Amino acid sequence: MKDFDWHADAIDRNTAITASYRNTQNVRRFLTAHCGKDFAFDRPFMAWIKDGRAKTMGDLADEWMRLRKENGR
Repeated sequence: MKDFDWHADAIDRNTAITASYRNTQNVRRFLTAHCGKDFAFDRPFMAWIKDGRAKTMGDLADEWMRLRKENGR
């Protein structure tokens, strides 16, 4: 099985975060579509993404929205 191509493969909410995960423009497009135009990566969020726990792209979108709400934005 080939590694997921974070630059070109289609991403949906069920796409698993793999060891080859990268913050690509493809990922940014997905997260902007699901989180809004204010989506941005920051270091704590990127650390959460790569903390070793199993996640999907839907989990990423949900966590970013949760953090945004928690921070009053």
